[in-house]
Amino acid sequence: MWSYTAPVADMLHLMTKVLDAPASWQAMPAFDGLDADTAREVLEQAGRFASDVLAPTNGPGDLSGCTWTQDGVVTPDGFAAAYRTFVEGGWPALACAPEAGGQGLPQLLNMALYEMLTSANHAWMMYPALLHGACEVLLHHAAPELRERYLSKVVSGEWLATMNLTEPQAGSDLGLVRTKAETVGGAAAVNGAPVQISGNKIFISGGEHDLTDNIVHLVLCRLGDAPPGTKGLSLAIVPKVLPNGERNAVFCDGIEKKMGIKGSATCQMRFERAQGWLVGDANRGLAAMFLMMNAARLQVAMQGVGHLEAATQNALRYATERVQMRAPRRPAGAAATVADPIAWHPSVRRTLLTLQARTDAVRTLAYWTAIWLDESQQHPNASQREAAAAHVAFLTPIAKAFFTELGHRSADEALGIWGGYGYVHDYGIEQAVRDSRIALIYEGTNEIQAIDLVTRKLLADGGRSAAALRALLGEEAAACEGTAFGDALAEQLERWRRADALLIDGAAEDSEWPLRVADDYLMAVGHALMAWAWARIARCTHDPAHVPGAGGRTPAQWFDAARFGVEWLLPQAATHWTRVGRSESALPFIG
Repeated sequence: MWSYTAPVADMLHLMTKVLDAPASWQAMPAFDGLDADTAREVLEQAGRFASDVLAPTNGPGDLSGCTWTQDGVVTPDGFAAAYRTFVEGGWPALACAPEAGGQGLPQLLNMALYEMLTSANHAWMMYPALLHGACEVLLHHAAPELRERYLSKVVSGEWLATMNLTEPQAGSDLGLVRTKAETVGGAAAVNGAPVQISGNKIFISGGEHDLTDNIVHLVLCRLGDAPPGTKGLSLAIVPKVLPNGERNAVFCDGIEKKMGIKGSATCQMRFERAQGWLVGDANRGLAAMFLMMNAARLQVAMQGVGHLEAATQNALRYATERVQMRAPRRPAGAAATVADPIAWHPSVRRTLLTLQARTDAVRTLAYWTAIWLDESQQHPNASQREAAAAHVAFLTPIAKAFFTELGHRSADEALGIWGGYGYVHDYGIEQAVRDSRIALIYEGTNEIQAIDLVTRKLLADGGRSAAALRALLGEEAAACEGTAFGDALAEQLERWRRADALLIDGAAEDSEWPLRVADDYLMAVGHALMAWAWARIARCTHDPAHVPGAGGRTPAQWFDAARFGVEWLLPQAATHWTRVGRSESALPFIG
């Protein structure tokens, strides 16, 4: 009863017509020859894998979950076969650098791929999700001999990788990590030096499984003479199977019994003087790991988009098929019947339009961020790369927190369309609600993303990054001047500007003020960004050069969802902006 069909036509419309990604590709020699037709072929093939191969494993995998044994972890039926098909299709290497054995395609297409994978089966997607980030870490930080040994295996997906960060006592404070690294035979602690790793890690996605013969663990650790805190963290690569074929002293002591993503093995890991090698400079492990962490945060953002899409298309299908009561008003030309589809009732129409408007906006913003990410890495002009990198840095915490918030909230709201059936596993939506909730927590909770946004992205540079981004959004407001979309966007940008000025000036006298309102600031900026997305979609709807392609929604459907977003959803931003400006609002201590 729950299904997924990759919305390739809608994805292509946003990429090629609304955001004009092909023009960006043409400016980058790395993407020479890439055009809309090539993108269509990639997305159609990815869509067939997600819809036909992966989606059927979703519900059964949730019911069976993973099984822990002394010999390892067994994933649900069908997971390993799906992964083999994924590797055979070359999907792990899609956006990895050609010099690492990758295909060198844009991050935009890779993020669209992972949106599809999440919509199809979030739990399964967790296994390959870290491959690209691991590739980046090895490519840019590992010693040559380590790159030679591990990089091609990770790029191809022959071996999966993990990110071993936190520990029982550390939580989100990585400065409290205690896992020890000891150099072997008195060797200097330099890049590539052999080390022995001892310690315990928790919440490690894919720490043990049966999808690949080897697992490449990237482990944050601390050398004996390291300074305290995050400045004393090093990074080591610790494989499950050593180069000589022996099993390393890496153990999975158990897997978590979780609320959702039950097909993803969330492992408690133990390292007992396990053999490994330093990656990068000693005590610079967190800097190296940030490549993987930032990639993971954008992957999690796409999980929000994926859950939104899956909830939207399933809710719409069910609402058009389910007949109950007579609607107070029918669509033009509809025949009178004893009962009408619930999709005609005002409350359900409002929920369906909420889901669609949010999906359109966050997908547009996600793809826009991906285009900036590609330009930050591949644009031939250094100043353009620098500007693009600044945009990505500012947008990343918003994307991770805002998209996942809307993904979970929307799945929860969509459940009501099914009524009592929404609580029944066979209908799928209750699993989407459970699965989507984790995305608000891992890879830095959404509250931590908000703190990062106001402290490191806003206050640290005096608002320059925010102002540069607003200037770009202001171009769309000018292009839509005189319309409801242009006016709404201009109002949001002005409120954003005033909020920045208040926080920057006020932080000098009350340093806690920005932290008290950080969550509201992120949500408010997220709404301003949605106003930009709706304005851009609406403007393109009326431009003959941007008419959606065959197989997707009509121009009227795109426009109606955008108008609904501005008229019904954007007013929520006012609540968040008001809270941001209230420095005097009480937030007393409890207990």
